[in-house]
Amino acid sequence: MWVSLLDRLLTRIVREGDLSVTWPDGRISIYGWGNGPSSAVTLHDPALPRKLVMNAELALGEAYMAKTLTVAQNDLKGLFLLVVRNAIKFGGGRYGTSVKGFRNSFRRIAQFNPLHTARRNIEHHYDLSTDLYELFLDHDLQYSCAYFQNAGMSIEAAQEAKKAHIAKKLLIEPGMKVMDIGCGWGGTANTLARDYGANVVGITLSKMQLEYAKKRAEACGLGEKVKFHLTDYREVDETFDRIVSVGMMEHVGQPHYSTFFRKLRQNLKPDGIALVHTIGRSTPPGRTSPWFQKYIFPGGYSPAMSETTRAIEKQGLIVTDVEVWRGHYARTLQHWQDKFEANLDAIRDLYDDQFLRMWRYYLALSEMAFSEMGMVVFQFQLTRDQLAVPTTRNYLYT
Repeated sequence: MWVSLLDRLLTRIVREGDLSVTWPDGRISIYGWGNGPSSAVTLHDPALPRKLVMNAELALGEAYMAKTLTVAQNDLKGLFLLVVRNAIKFGGGRYGTSVKGFRNSFRRIAQFNPLHTARRNIEHHYDLSTDLYELFLDHDLQYSCAYFQNAGMSIEAAQEAKKAHIAKKLLIEPGMKVMDIGCGWGGTANTLARDYGANVVGITLSKMQLEYAKKRAEACGLGEKVKFHLTDYREVDETFDRIVSVGMMEHVGQPHYSTFFRKLRQNLKPDGIALVHTIGRSTPPGRTSPWFQKYIFPGGYSPAMSETTRAIEKQGLIVTDVEVWRGHYARTLQHWQDKFEANLDAIRDLYDDQFLRMWRYYLALSEMAFSEMGMVVFQFQLTRDQLAVPTTRNYLYT
């Protein structure tokens, strides 16, 4: 029954390109009309067709992790490209629409992140070994989209360009007090202190990141200008000249957007400037992949532009600049994947093969989200006073 259902679904959806499926009993089926991406998979578990019919997004990732599904030449990108392009053009129907509606109805529950849940969710992803992140990120451990100002930039140069671009939008002057919400391993905070003379307070919910950031600031001679605290944005009562948040809003959860921007306004001085850099979607509001929700970013969600601006407006903040980065994150992820694959032996010393396959799946699927599925990066420049920043964008490029 389940094999027949999956066969009918694949026949209806896979039209461009071709997909070869080897079933658990050894039979081979070919789907698609050619003239497009090509991929071949083998299903090793008789229970897998049922799981794929019931929840394809979750089951596909879990099967790859468990090796109950293998991909020819381990070409995940080829498989994703074929599936995504066909699903966008030919997916849906009554079954697809009903499943999507059912999952969207639970969106607020999945993204409900009170303080104790937020701590647990952050620990799930960011309290992994720092050695892992050093093996696929740049030297500064920038775990967010780089800014490729020209085609030949290295990941190191593009991450430096990202920080410089953000600093320009913040119009930082020596001696200013800056809060870095979700400070990661401290790279941005150190840059703002060292290169721009700011006094920075970085906050994080990751104990591993906190200890690393503290030691790094001391080693760089920045211990007096940069302080790090294990705290949630909802617990901060100080005011700041500048506030920056890079790659943190994805962990806030849509039910908490009003709280996030209300706290940002409360923590920002009347003439202050804030910069929120977040993954976003160029599509209407949606949901997080169930596989991502379970294995990578519990409670995570990347907002639509409409969801973000609605929450900002209600909290009395003024949007003085919005920039949408397209293509930059796909290139960033390509660099991360290349470095990850180059360091597989070292990563195997840290984690088992199932973790390795999970991380490879995560990076490849993330790249596909940005190259094929409408994911982008938003940068919102926010103030309480509309004249707190120049009235033209010339200051960003001089």
